[in-house]
Amino acid sequence: MALILHSGLKNKNSFKTLIAAEYSGIEVELVKNFQMGVSNKSPEFLKMNPLGKVPVLETPDGAVFESNAIARYVTRLKADNPLYGSSPIEYAQIEQWIDFSTNEIDANIFRWLSPRMGIAPYNAQVEEFAISSLKRGLEALSTHLAKNTYLVGHSVTLADIILGCNLYIGFTRILTKSFTSEFPHVERYFWTIVNQPNFHKIIGEVNQAESIPPIASKKPAQPKETAKPKETVKPKEAKKEDKKEAKKEEPKPKAEEPAEEEEAPKPKPKNPLDLLPPSKMILDEWKRLYSNTKTNFHEVAIKGFWDMYDPEGYSLWFCEYKYNDENTVSFVTLNKVGGFLQRMDLARKYAFGKMLVIGSDAPYKVKGLWLFRGKEIPQFVLDECYDMELYEWTKVDINDEAQKERVNALIEDQEPFEGEALLDAKCFK
Repeated sequence: MALILHSGLKNKNSFKTLIAAEYSGIEVELVKNFQMGVSNKSPEFLKMNPLGKVPVLETPDGAVFESNAIARYVTRLKADNPLYGSSPIEYAQIEQWIDFSTNEIDANIFRWLSPRMGIAPYNAQVEEFAISSLKRGLEALSTHLAKNTYLVGHSVTLADIILGCNLYIGFTRILTKSFTSEFPHVERYFWTIVNQPNFHKIIGEVNQAESIPPIASKKPAQPKETAKPKETVKPKEAKKEDKKEAKKEEPKPKAEEPAEEEEAPKPKPKNPLDLLPPSKMILDEWKRLYSNTKTNFHEVAIKGFWDMYDPEGYSLWFCEYKYNDENTVSFVTLNKVGGFLQRMDLARKYAFGKMLVIGSDAPYKVKGLWLFRGKEIPQFVLDECYDMELYEWTKVDINDEAQKERVNALIEDQEPFEGEALLDAKCFK
């Protein structure tokens, strides 16, 4: 009996086994016509894994489930497999990085991604914790990879296969270039791994996510209109109803297949901001002036800003975090602001922002200034960036000299700011 892997075609957890099999020269057959939500609910499948989770490997000696366990099993089928290193310490380190990959990388990517795919309920604090924890894991990984091409030794091991597959789902679904650029050694490692011949054979071409998926909208539960008719339905009609229900359920597995996302995108409608009348203010010119002014900032950049500013085409907004009393840990507060700026990437063409983290001791205050195209905060930003509702937004009255001076102070990171020291200042441009 051949080894049969029960899973869909584009499951990163199945990739682990298939790639390990390629390196090990072990033949593993992927089951045909597998349908997520259907095949894994069958009595035959539930005998192999009562939880109905994939993948499952069917072997002559019984079934094995849990993706890391399956990959380990296939690897051990080859005696003295180099995927497991060449010494007890290398074996231990490979197991160490497999655990790290699962607990620090995969788990936090899943916590961040799954609510945005509609798999789990969305919670802003849970997402913030997941992103912070993921960054902490990636920083540790980047430190190790600064001096190492692979996780253990000088060639691919099972640890690289498992970490590469876990990073794959992140890079292709939610980890944009602006996010991963903070971890250049991880970027170099990932592209090195996925372009290895045995990886490429299984996963094909890899394209990095261009944007963070929006929060999945919650669909209202459909009323059970078929409940009453079922009491008097005839056998033939009952079969028809069953078929209709089955058809309704069929799209579910498709939603989990990344292949759906790789179809040619439909032409996007123009952003409403692109349809506004032309403005005398050219945002990119202001951003260049801000970035290139190294001396006499107030006289050059601040004066230049007000010379360029067009109140008919742009608007200025003060923001202040609503829950500053919760900002008791400095690095968590900084990560919170960094995450906000990352999620604002969708507005980079239409916005400029300054965010200050204020105070020498906790609790730290987060305040900022934003320049937006249009006379109001763009609706697509309010809809797609959940952080917006975590801040109080106040439109700047440019006829009020005190407010204009506050704008100047925020743009040039004035310290002290409103009588307090700055912990950090971040710019979105």
